[in-house]
Amino acid sequence: MVAAGAHRPGPLKQQNKAHKGGKHSGSSQRRAGGRVPVKAQPRRRLRDLSRVDRRHQALQLRRQRKEAVLAEKRSLGSRDGPPHLVVLVLLHSRAAAHDTVRLLQSQDSAVVRADEGRAGGFALLCPRLKQRWRFVTAQAGDLHAVLDLAKVADSLLFILDPVDAWDSAGEHCLSCLFAQGLPSYALAVPGGTDLPPKKRIDARKKLAKSIEKRFPEAKLFPLNTEQESSLLLRHLSSQKQRHLAFRDRRAHLLARAAEFVPGQESGLVGTLKVSGFVRGQTLNVNSLVHIVGHGDFQVSQVDAPPDPLSLNPRVVKGQKRSQDMEVQDDSANGADEMEEDIKVLMKADPSKQESLQSEVVPDPMEGEQTWPTEEELQEAEDSLKANRRVVKVPKGTSKYQAAWIVDDGEEGSEKDDDDDEDDDIDDDLMEEAVSQEGDSSEEEPGEEESETMTVSECLRDDQYDEKMEEDEQMLERYKQERMDEMFPDEVDTPRDVPARVRFQKYRGLKSFRTSPWDPKENLPRDYARIFQFQDFSRTRKHLFRQIEKEETEGASVGWYVTLHVCNVPVSVMESFKEGKPLVLFSLLPHEQKMSVLNFLVRRHPSNSEPVRAKEELIFHCGFRRFRASPLFSQHTSADKHKLERFLRPDAALVVTVYAPITFPPASVLLFKQRSNGMHDLIATGSLLSVDPDRIVIKRLVLSGHPFKIFTKTAVVRYMFFNRDDVMWFKPVELRTKWGRRGHIKEPLGTHGHMKCHFDGQLKSQDTVLLNLYKRVFPKWTYDPHVPEPVPWVRSESALPEQEVEME
Repeated sequence: MVAAGAHRPGPLKQQNKAHKGGKHSGSSQRRAGGRVPVKAQPRRRLRDLSRVDRRHQALQLRRQRKEAVLAEKRSLGSRDGPPHLVVLVLLHSRAAAHDTVRLLQSQDSAVVRADEGRAGGFALLCPRLKQRWRFVTAQAGDLHAVLDLAKVADSLLFILDPVDAWDSAGEHCLSCLFAQGLPSYALAVPGGTDLPPKKRIDARKKLAKSIEKRFPEAKLFPLNTEQESSLLLRHLSSQKQRHLAFRDRRAHLLARAAEFVPGQESGLVGTLKVSGFVRGQTLNVNSLVHIVGHGDFQVSQVDAPPDPLSLNPRVVKGQKRSQDMEVQDDSANGADEMEEDIKVLMKADPSKQESLQSEVVPDPMEGEQTWPTEEELQEAEDSLKANRRVVKVPKGTSKYQAAWIVDDGEEGSEKDDDDDEDDDIDDDLMEEAVSQEGDSSEEEPGEEESETMTVSECLRDDQYDEKMEEDEQMLERYKQERMDEMFPDEVDTPRDVPARVRFQKYRGLKSFRTSPWDPKENLPRDYARIFQFQDFSRTRKHLFRQIEKEETEGASVGWYVTLHVCNVPVSVMESFKEGKPLVLFSLLPHEQKMSVLNFLVRRHPSNSEPVRAKEELIFHCGFRRFRASPLFSQHTSADKHKLERFLRPDAALVVTVYAPITFPPASVLLFKQRSNGMHDLIATGSLLSVDPDRIVIKRLVLSGHPFKIFTKTAVVRYMFFNRDDVMWFKPVELRTKWGRRGHIKEPLGTHGHMKCHFDGQLKSQDTVLLNLYKRVFPKWTYDPHVPEPVPWVRSESALPEQEVEME
């Protein structure tokens, strides 16, 4: 009978010794050389915390986070912090901007002060609420102004139309803002009071439904009375602030006033005095500043003028403060009285100041130099004698001039075998050559007398034909993109040039994934101009740790300062006078230096036009704007990455360019400029890394067709067209589209037929492929100047993908 309970051993149960693992001399001991290193003891307590202590610790952490959020809310717009910067973004052409500004200015016991310049901004001071705001208006069509202001804004106030919410330009503006990074925002709907009450409710429901996709769970604020504007201001001051990482780690300011002092040498370059409130981090005078859209500059001095937006201004004798609302113009204030109160906070130390050097100046004599031997000198002289020829020259011509005279029969005989830009000829050079030919042909008849004539209106058809030419070019691009999708990387073997010459810079790889490739091999000359980190991630962590510890000295957040920026062109001041926002960012160490940047981007759904690699694109990376011609490559975890010829719509790609160093995280927007000056958003993403050693490999695929098929061998033709090419590419492995692998055994005849061996019998419809690889590098086309875009309008001339038919 089985016992009811489980068996329990008695006190005399035998206890075996536990195995002493690790004390014998095993492989780990032998690898350590017989000595075990001392283990570092962790700093945490030996005993675990009890349940009560764990609860108490979690409660303390939760309380600390809550207090940090409350302190941030209280400091923003208060007496000690910077004013709450609110940017009004008009998302519709019918949006009532004037009524919105009037309602915001009509607060009780509020002081309104207008900004300098034509931007139309104003400051709102509420001593009763102990709050101060600064409002700046931006049109949705002015893309650069909207993006620049959103970089520094604390809150965005979107002004919607009560019927349609936003138009096509507003939709484009929202796409760019969401991709760049959206700070805290609110939605206001002025107007709509002219509708009947019943229709007003229906329009409100329809509007809420239309914005639900863009702004889920967003609250709409009507803006028709002073009470509603007060509720909106209260919501803006109390809502949780959303952080943008690239601006929280850098000091930045939006200029409230600016003054240009021309230099002694030239009036086009001088010192720009920019006044504004410091935000983000402490501003150091020795670090460089970046004026968005204009470049990097040094700061010579930081002043501390009196705060023009103080909640408790000093009372001047003879003046009585009015408690009623008053509008004051800062430009009319006594500037002479203010100059007496300006204090110099700090001046730049030349020994500690960051340099503006962005590139390494390569020394051509740094490489290994060897003096030629006597035999090499003799060979060079013999080759010169052999190449001498008799040429008829004009009387009095020297030997040096005669060497440059070319006979008529020699022109066009030489061919440039050095095909550095692989299978596709450089489009820029072709266009330049065509333009030069056109200029020269136009100059020749220019010596003859010209006569004027009236042109009939029927010649306007030529302008229409120019648009048709653009459509034909776009159709050709669609075809190239579709061909690349159907036959990726496949090229035709040239008949006029031997394949071993045409593809001499390519190599074969046993395995694209595992075969080695030295990242320092055959680097271009541009790599001598860039900077490279020994360990980029370690440098980045060290800099961010210093920022968190607040070890920098300078102007603290919330101070009203004047920066003396050196060697600034006068165009910066002119753009500020025109009403464009002037935004300054302080640069972290090394951020002015050039390197190779890699961005991880994805095609934007609104764009369907083909974008080819090495086309000029416009980049908005963090706080920078620049133009460059990028490379596209696949995003994988391997050490080699295959080049993509087009920007794929269905996958994330890595974009590689030469650009100034930027420490991630940072958002990136890619634009393409139309022929009419508009900027189309084509891709969005983020900064992946700063790594010149990232290997981008271009693949070429040569294809052949089986002519005669046997059990495991086949005769392949049309891959090569002469015997020497077959022998040259014999070591490279072959593969087929149906998964067979093989190699070249021997050439047959003299016309490129070859006998190949495979791991199985081929199908008659199969295609034999040979892969060749070459490392490619981006072009040095970095240009910090980006032209102002034309107000955006939706393009209707783009061809949809399904309409393109392949021949």
